[in-house]
Amino acid sequence: MYRRLIWLIVAALTATFILASPHVTAQQVVPVRIQTWLEVRQLVGNVTIERSNRSQPARVGDRLSTVGDAIATGANSSAVLIVDTGIGNVNVAENTLMRIRSLSVAPDQGRITRLEVPRGRIRLQLRRFTSPNSELEIETPAGISGVRGTDFGVAVQPDGKTGVATLNGAVVTAAQGQEVDVAGGFQNFTIPAEPPAPATPLRNDTQLQYQFVRLIEGGVRRIRLLGRVDPVNLVEVNRVAQTTDRDGRFSVLYPALSSLRVEVRVSTPLGTEQVHVLEF
Repeated sequence: MYRRLIWLIVAALTATFILASPHVTAQQVVPVRIQTWLEVRQLVGNVTIERSNRSQPARVGDRLSTVGDAIATGANSSAVLIVDTGIGNVNVAENTLMRIRSLSVAPDQGRITRLEVPRGRIRLQLRRFTSPNSELEIETPAGISGVRGTDFGVAVQPDGKTGVATLNGAVVTAAQGQEVDVAGGFQNFTIPAEPPAPATPLRNDTQLQYQFVRLIEGGVRRIRLLGRVDPVNLVEVNRVAQTTDRDGRFSVLYPALSSLRVEVRVSTPLGTEQVHVLEF
């Protein structure tokens, strides 16, 4: 019995030595999964988290950590999320949907974050990445915007037309196999199924040009509002999102009334807004 006990102790010590030996490299490499996520830090109004086709009211501390996780904001609502490494914030404006496309870690521990924005507006304020393999991309129906640390905004219209405005840093917009650099102090837009438009100087301009036109169509009197804004901007008329063409033009048709009052909200990709009250 004593000899058997001695043998068991020796065998245990030998096994421990083998596992701890620097020559047993197969035992040394222990894969570690690094969790990546975006965490909700601020909420205003009606904001929901969507997971596996289920929605629930968002709470501070909720995390988007799985492909397909999304956050959606309603009217007069917004949210602020932080990226797991603390490199910066993602500000989600009202009437916006943002979804996780992928979250991963490069071999050098660089984070690779890909987000999708089918509609609405977000602004990212990020410090420069320390890892050369870190990436952050925003995918919209019109194309992809990639950054390596910057302050920029993305605005997506109902038809997918996407405006990008860069305050600091550098952004690359890509679509249809072509890329356009949108450096700090510049902006551009991309129309679905077309290459990105050339970058132009940043305006962050909420001005509205407009006119009312009286029409008779099929014997029916109508009034048409013709408007024009900076092509990168979002437009809402009486809280209904509009689509603008490549020149920033839009139109809305109304029945002929003795008086007409219209509110036009113009928002830049960086979040500057102005409500224009028009009367006819």
